[in-house]
Amino acid sequence: MEGLDEESSAAEAVRRLEGRVSPVLLALAEGLMVQANGLASLVASVEGLGGFDAQYAQIERVSAHHGDNWEVLLHGHLKADRPVMFDLTDVIELKATSEDSSVLDALAHAKAHRAMVRDFIPDRDADGRKIDVAFATQNWQEAIRDRRRPGHFVRRHFEAMVFYYLADELRTGDVAVIGSEEYADWSEQLLPWEQVEAKLPDYLVEVGLSPPGEAPAFDGRALVAQLRGRLSAAAAAADSEYPDNDELFIDPDTGAPKLKARRAEKPRRSAQVLEQAVKERMPERTLLGIVARTAYWIEWWHRFGPASGNDPKLRDPFGRYVITTFVKGTNMTFAEAARHIAGVSGHELSVAARRHATTAKLNEAIGDVVDRHAQLDLSRAWGNGTTAAADGTHMDTYLDNLLAETSVRYGAVGGIAYHHVSDLYIALFTHFVPCGVWEAVYIIEGLLKNTSEVRPTTIHADTQGQSYPVFAIAHLLGIDLMPRIRNWKDLLFFRPSSTAQYEHIDALFGEAGRNVIDWPLIETHFRDLMRVIVSIRDGAISSVLLLRRLRSGSRRNATYTAFREVGKVIRTVQLLRYLSDSPLRARVTAATNKVEAFNGFSDWVGFGQNGTVAANDPVEQEKDVKFTSLLANLVIFHNTLDIADVVRELQAEGRPVDPLDLAQVSPYLTEQIKRFGEYSTHELSLTPDAYDARLDVDFSVLGGDEKAAAA
Repeated sequence: MEGLDEESSAAEAVRRLEGRVSPVLLALAEGLMVQANGLASLVASVEGLGGFDAQYAQIERVSAHHGDNWEVLLHGHLKADRPVMFDLTDVIELKATSEDSSVLDALAHAKAHRAMVRDFIPDRDADGRKIDVAFATQNWQEAIRDRRRPGHFVRRHFEAMVFYYLADELRTGDVAVIGSEEYADWSEQLLPWEQVEAKLPDYLVEVGLSPPGEAPAFDGRALVAQLRGRLSAAAAAADSEYPDNDELFIDPDTGAPKLKARRAEKPRRSAQVLEQAVKERMPERTLLGIVARTAYWIEWWHRFGPASGNDPKLRDPFGRYVITTFVKGTNMTFAEAARHIAGVSGHELSVAARRHATTAKLNEAIGDVVDRHAQLDLSRAWGNGTTAAADGTHMDTYLDNLLAETSVRYGAVGGIAYHHVSDLYIALFTHFVPCGVWEAVYIIEGLLKNTSEVRPTTIHADTQGQSYPVFAIAHLLGIDLMPRIRNWKDLLFFRPSSTAQYEHIDALFGEAGRNVIDWPLIETHFRDLMRVIVSIRDGAISSVLLLRRLRSGSRRNATYTAFREVGKVIRTVQLLRYLSDSPLRARVTAATNKVEAFNGFSDWVGFGQNGTVAANDPVEQEKDVKFTSLLANLVIFHNTLDIADVVRELQAEGRPVDPLDLAQVSPYLTEQIKRFGEYSTHELSLTPDAYDARLDVDFSVLGGDEKAAAA
């Protein structure tokens, strides 16, 4: 073995020993060497992170704070971004939206000591005033103090606490950014009380909160009496009906309700026969032909035009707008459209889409189609326009834009196309929203921005539609919000009073005396509630902006707490209705299924680029999803006309058509539509010339090695 060292291979040892050592022993030795090298790599990695002692100390620090005391660990995550956060607070101008400016005062104290590297800073400002940190939790109070250094803050924990609460107050609206739109002081956008007071009597009658004619003045006391009456009546009705409600079981120990799964009703056999007859007789259409025909009938294309003036200055505005709507609605690129459609260029289509179609003009065009669709007799088979459902569907985007986020719900990068779909099967409004936004904040906005004459008073949504402020705003706007309910064990029911008890459903409300509505709070803030609601109705403030603030849990915003309390009342009423009313649950399920079917239908229409929203500009992204909704609505309208023609044919042949059967025939029919248009077939009759297999290139210069390398 002379001359061999630890770097030598086992094979060399075998060669020298001429097989006199067992190969098994050598394999074992080689395995031990591999294992030792692996352990050495691990040890080296640990040493690079400060050694085992430092790692054990870190583990002990984390273990010491397993009781939800994460605050002492936050500074380590913020360390890399500390300079950027301080620089950002130098650039933007912040203001407190209430009398409490303690977080901003603490920020000023942290900035005054930002250049210091020592571990402790004084807990008083330059004038000797003690820094108020009462806004922080007890865990934070303990983290920023060290008993060995009284009168001082632990600098790194104090900075982490300040930035944590600053971000929270920006989100809730307790701190505003001057000159910002997203983080502005929303209270300054509200109408003054004098204007609201003048409009209030007519508004209350309009939304059904006050009866028409001579009536006592509606004030905070009247609102409380009305809400208390609704909650008491709903609870009493649910309690009395519980013994006969064989679909509901309430666990007496946990109070969690369980609803028996209902079997979906099978479609009527006669409805299936009618639907098959309709599909067989529906005429074949192309998407481009549908867009052109509806443009003649409805003249929705007149909504498009240049930013100023009435003259579009286009050679053929009708044709240009029709083709642009087809191309943008199908999500086709302009270059691809120019290759397949004769007589247009990609530049011409791009100009029409960018300069002649805005989100407002698209909303108006969609409203025109909705109004004409509602006038069709067949649409009455599906509903009366008083109900709508809202839901979102995921849309892929590219990563290099401001709205691209990874959706936890859908598990992919992109945005959400959020549709409001009428019970008439047609889309009233469409938003494009980021994945990280709670979809419930857009429920109200879609109804308010709807430009059609179809005005739903009931809105259904999926579980995402549950939020106390959303329920409150919907009720005060005269809208009946009824989402599809899931996750019952996480929902709270509130009592109308601490003494209210029920024979059968008392377990729903938790312990006696708890979960009681704070009626004095609602009465006290009646003016704040009405000021916000009338401002939303008149468009002085966006409901989306407001709900982003009101759902965030502001500590000091009295308006938030008042809306939250009203929302507790309305949601409890709706939950009790949902549990007690089986036909209501069926209607909610049918409405939400309808909007989910529209999501699939619009995805089928917008087939281009695999459904990816290619634009990086948020405005263009919004336009893209609205173009697709417009195209989907045009197809729905045209399908409804074709279905009506088929029905008339069947009736002329003496076949009766039951309205109940017709109500089950959806206008989301696609089998008869040639989605990709028509392509020329003249080449089928042309005989091609023979091809030439020869190539005038001397390949003899390539030897065997060169050919192998080339291969």
